[in-house]
Amino acid sequence: MKKVAFYTLGCKLNYSETSTIGRIFQERGFEKVEFTDTPDIYVINTCSVTDNADKKCRKIVKEALKHSPNAFVTIVGCYAQLKPKEIAEIPGVDAVLGAAEKFQLVDILATFEKKDKAQVYASPISEANTFHNSYSFGDRTRTFLKVQDGCDYSCTFCTIPLARGNSRSDTIANVVRSANEIAESGVREIVLTGVNTGDFGLQDGKRVESFYELVQALDQVAGIDRFRISSIEPNLLKDEIIAFVAQSNRFMPHFHVPLQSGSNKILKLMRRRYQRELYADRVTQIKGLMPHCCIGVDVIVGFPGETEEDFLETYNFLNELDVSYLHVFPYSERENTAAPSLPGKVGIKDRNRRADMLRILSEKKKRHFYEQNIGLEFTVLFEDDVKDGVMEGWTENYVRVVAKYDPVLVNETKHVRLTRLTPEGLMEAEETYHEVLRH
Repeated sequence: MKKVAFYTLGCKLNYSETSTIGRIFQERGFEKVEFTDTPDIYVINTCSVTDNADKKCRKIVKEALKHSPNAFVTIVGCYAQLKPKEIAEIPGVDAVLGAAEKFQLVDILATFEKKDKAQVYASPISEANTFHNSYSFGDRTRTFLKVQDGCDYSCTFCTIPLARGNSRSDTIANVVRSANEIAESGVREIVLTGVNTGDFGLQDGKRVESFYELVQALDQVAGIDRFRISSIEPNLLKDEIIAFVAQSNRFMPHFHVPLQSGSNKILKLMRRRYQRELYADRVTQIKGLMPHCCIGVDVIVGFPGETEEDFLETYNFLNELDVSYLHVFPYSERENTAAPSLPGKVGIKDRNRRADMLRILSEKKKRHFYEQNIGLEFTVLFEDDVKDGVMEGWTENYVRVVAKYDPVLVNETKHVRLTRLTPEGLMEAEETYHEVLRH
């Protein structure tokens, strides 16, 4: 029995796919082991969102061969689709598989025998046109369930359409089937993931279902206490979805909505499909129905053409917006995208300075959001990640709560009243013994 280990770089979607590829190996008689357990095979699932994908990939390969010098090293994922020949030149890499091949790697590589040079199996991205059901497994508390893949948008900074292909989805029936399988394993929370999750419903280029219909169907799945929507574009976050989440007992009051810029000028250069006014309206709609809802935001700073005035427009927009935290990314040039050819390149120093300013703002936003919840009652789903005798969990609205470790609490929901913030910015709580109402 050959042993195989996995390492995942990037997003929740990558984690769901790595887990599914792992199950394929196990079904074929391989033993799944930890990264350090001298496996015979390594599978490294890569990301291409930032410009250091090559550096990260090389480092993981080097570390893998320290633990198991004779292992067969396979690279898959977005970076593998975009740069297969370059990856094949990395010392120690034995095989590179693109988007259309990664779920067939056990069949393609078969014996996993080393050759004189790395094997490359990477078809044109147009051949990545089928949907592969995936969900993560192994965390008793939470699972990432893939419902959509690819993207038909053409944002000028993004390589994802080149790495994952056109938008395509699972069917509602299949997603519900997967959710029921996950429920049977004892998992309490499912996070819906995709490249452009709100674009769910496209099959063979035709819209046959909708994300709203999917949400309605999943709300009926027994055995899952909580659903979260990992990320959804503001133009696809319709009023009906917001209203449904507001009255649902299973869909949590937590949205992650990419903004990217608070300047309409920059949004146009990015080819985003909305302006800042629509984004502000989405926040107003959410907060009007769910005052204590958590709203996360993605922001890119230093995009070509972004002047200091444009950046301050974004800063002030976010400062005034009732959102809970920011994920901040300094712009990085990506090959085969339109943005690098735009005029007005912003220096690295200014990109990093602007990113630091927004990260400080994010900390202030998060603290303010947490403080708004002190004294209120929620349920917390506790996890089994224990450090120094302390365990953590999340409220419905994504407030992180710390408590003294109690094995009885693992993967259980408890009614609590939020009491105070720790110096580390985590929330302490006291248990309550009556039903908690949704805020």
